[in-house]
Amino acid sequence: MSELLGIARFKLHAGKLDEFKRLSAQAAEIVRTKDTGTLQYDVYFNDDQSECVVIERYRDSEAAIEHAANLGELFPAVLATVSVVHGELLGEPSPELRANLADSDVPVLFTPYQSM
Repeated sequence: MSELLGIARFKLHAGKLDEFKRLSAQAAEIVRTKDTGTLQYDVYFNDDQSECVVIERYRDSEAAIEHAANLGELFPAVLATVSVVHGELLGEPSPELRANLADSDVPVLFTPYQSM
């Protein structure tokens, strides 16, 4: 299986920056202590902190599935603080991960044209 890269861009709801940052810190702690295959989990803000981009890299599809399970309880709270601008998953997700994402508009899946 191949490494996966997730990119999500969010627009923060007015007055929700502190709550988003608090939840992001909780998510980062869960990633550090529970995830076994998350290789990167970083949050980047624009200058006025009204939007952010989250970059996630996973060893493989199983690691992405584990990450989603570990953060599952936080997702509704995080999504209450933002609007999703877009999200992509780059790589070759397993059939199980594809099935898990089938009912979601986010992320859009991109598979490699060529591997080096």
